[in-house]
Amino acid sequence: MEQIKSIAFHLNCLCQGGAERVVSTLANSFADKGLKVYVTTEWRDEDEFVLDERVQRVNVGLRAEDESRDRASKFMLRISHLKEFLKKEKPDVLVAFTHRPNYRALTAARGTGVPTVIAVRINPVGWYDHWDDKIQIPLLFPKAAGAVFQTKEQRDFFKPYLQDNSRIIINPVNQKYIDAVPPSYEDRAKLVVQSSRLVDFKNQPMLLRAFIKVHSKHPDYKLRIYGPDSKDGTKAKLEKIISDNAAQDYIELSGASMQLEKDMIGAQIFVLSSDYEGMPNVLMEAMAMGLPCVATDCPPGAPRELIKDGENGLLVPVGDETAMADAIDRYIESDELRKKCGTNARKIRDIAGTDVISGQWLEYLNEVVSRSAVKRAKS
Repeated sequence: MEQIKSIAFHLNCLCQGGAERVVSTLANSFADKGLKVYVTTEWRDEDEFVLDERVQRVNVGLRAEDESRDRASKFMLRISHLKEFLKKEKPDVLVAFTHRPNYRALTAARGTGVPTVIAVRINPVGWYDHWDDKIQIPLLFPKAAGAVFQTKEQRDFFKPYLQDNSRIIINPVNQKYIDAVPPSYEDRAKLVVQSSRLVDFKNQPMLLRAFIKVHSKHPDYKLRIYGPDSKDGTKAKLEKIISDNAAQDYIELSGASMQLEKDMIGAQIFVLSSDYEGMPNVLMEAMAMGLPCVATDCPPGAPRELIKDGENGLLVPVGDETAMADAIDRYIESDELRKKCGTNARKIRDIAGTDVISGQWLEYLNEVVSRSAVKRAKS
């Protein structure tokens, strides 16, 4: 089997998002294993994940002289800049993360000899079924040397030709969450926490309405949400709910945190309220820290694969604020249930450590490169 020596990732940027977190974690892990690692992005963001100094960050986005061009020209230039990088550096494999970068990578890699693996990080329904997807997928996805999915439901959305060359790999959990030592349940604050961007599909308005019900029964509990504002109007909706219900004293929007392993670990309960997710890093991190978790059973099925209801967490239907409130109440009212779910949740460390997951990625990428080499030799 081929042993890859260099790998390039491609995605839009390294801003504070799930795919970006996984890429930065994998890139740093691969660099630590001695591989030459590139992360190619379209732009830089104000608040990004940090790369190991051995990882080479490459801008393949629009250049200053490109900005005056029309939309079609910009589209082609983005592909051209990525192709230019691939021809120059010749990485053993290119791994693209998320929707548009998957298409860009497959287009740019044509004629370069670089095998390309795509990674689907979101619910395909609603993201890979638009009219333009129905044109691009049959044209481009057969060219993929492989594909990585996070859940069976994601994988099964696509045609067998893509499924057959694919692998399901869950996200790695950063070591700092695995190493974090939670306090005893008796010493934890009467606090319910969430960490995610303030954005529509996270459905924090539902969570706030549910928690207002919880607070009416348990007035000594507070809700704290960590996460940056996505600027899509969600923060204003949340502030209105807080204001309309005079909830300023028990619901807090605390902004982004780079030390969740310290900020969240002393809470009693973690909540995921999303309408859909890929593989929610924050849920996995909360589980690794031993937090009793409530999660919506959202597509494409990641919470359902991570949580066995009543054993290592609680699942509730998507968008159901009454069920969400009831689940939080169950935890608050049962020390035994909180301890049981929190203790069992912490076992995720055994299957989602960075070394475990990066090892699965490396094994699969070596397999892809070997398969591609055999295919080239026969052609």
